[in-house]
Amino acid sequence: MNKDFILPDIGEGIVECEVIEWKVKEGDLIEEDQIVVDVSTDKAIVEIPSMYNGRVTKLYYEQSDIAEVHKPLFAIEVEGEGHSKQPPEESSKAESKIESAAEVSAAAPVIITDKVLTTPAVRKMAREHSLNLATIPGTGKQGRVLKEDVLAYLNQKVHKQTPTAQLNSIEDRREPIKGVRKIMAERMADSVATIPHFTFIDELDITELISLRADLIKNHGSEEFKITLMPLFIKALSLAINEFPILNSRANSEFTELTYLASHNIGMAVDGKTGLLVPNIKNVQQLGLLDVAREVNRLTEAARSGVINPADLAGGSITISNIGVIGGTAAMPIINKPEVAIVALGKIQKLPRFDANNNVVSRSILTVSWSGDHRVIDGGTIARFNKLWKQYLEQPQTMLLAMLEL
Repeated sequence: MNKDFILPDIGEGIVECEVIEWKVKEGDLIEEDQIVVDVSTDKAIVEIPSMYNGRVTKLYYEQSDIAEVHKPLFAIEVEGEGHSKQPPEESSKAESKIESAAEVSAAAPVIITDKVLTTPAVRKMAREHSLNLATIPGTGKQGRVLKEDVLAYLNQKVHKQTPTAQLNSIEDRREPIKGVRKIMAERMADSVATIPHFTFIDELDITELISLRADLIKNHGSEEFKITLMPLFIKALSLAINEFPILNSRANSEFTELTYLASHNIGMAVDGKTGLLVPNIKNVQQLGLLDVAREVNRLTEAARSGVINPADLAGGSITISNIGVIGGTAAMPIINKPEVAIVALGKIQKLPRFDANNNVVSRSILTVSWSGDHRVIDGGTIARFNKLWKQYLEQPQTMLLAMLEL
């Protein structure tokens, strides 16, 4: 029986996506849950799996074509209805909605042997480079193969196989601007063109915050559970939003109504493999510090791999960009439309400062740069909001007390 696979909804408001790479060709036999194609939305790269066992009879798009949601993506000659996860009466319903973005991303198969300890992101990297993970020495705990191990293995192969003349060649290289990079460019240009940005810059002394993080690592951290400063910035931001909810609002398209969002879905900009991605941690106002830290770890790993559940990218309400982890003391961030504010964190510097007794001491100083939608937030509001956020971060005991009072 021949069936058309209908491209499902794979993100909030997404109506089309770019075909990045077909994993099969016409005539191939494929299995249920096998990845058929990678597509790129305005959010991330998504792996699309088959729902049936059968033979691919037609690919409706070429690589780099734009595929439309709710239209046929490929056709498959199904071996039999018994091979489908859904009973016959449910197959047409399932065909039209595969369904949630979580199911799409969770269907990514493990191509390499399950005996190799590693992460889904590393497995994907190995597939992309046609590597057998079993041949790569793992340096992680219990022999786990890390991303660094795969990169080292690839680097070793390049040095063995690439002639010196090729390494020394100089010529221009052109590549199309597409996928996440193209969408990001379009969205940022639209944000700058339509939102009057207001910038506010301040300096934070996070010496005590660094000490709190060290205590958290000592008591709760592990090789698998990394605790960075980001969860502390995120939780403090949520606490400050409780007092200044306008920072967590959004206007309608006609700009006639402002909605104060109940959920603090705080995004963090991640420099991922496919470009800049902004996953967000849902309902931070309901999470403890360690829960926020777990979400930061999960979303950072997913974003850096380039394969992330679109649901993790949708519905953000305010964003933190940690440009300082790469370098630079300050930045002028662009608002992630339709949000009304974004903050950029600069790098942490050891700088001399005067203490209460006018003695010069070494402190850990961080510059933060806010951009706000001046149609919604005035300078006084963002300054007062930042003052409260700053207090939570400079005096972390006040943040812990505020958490206890919730």
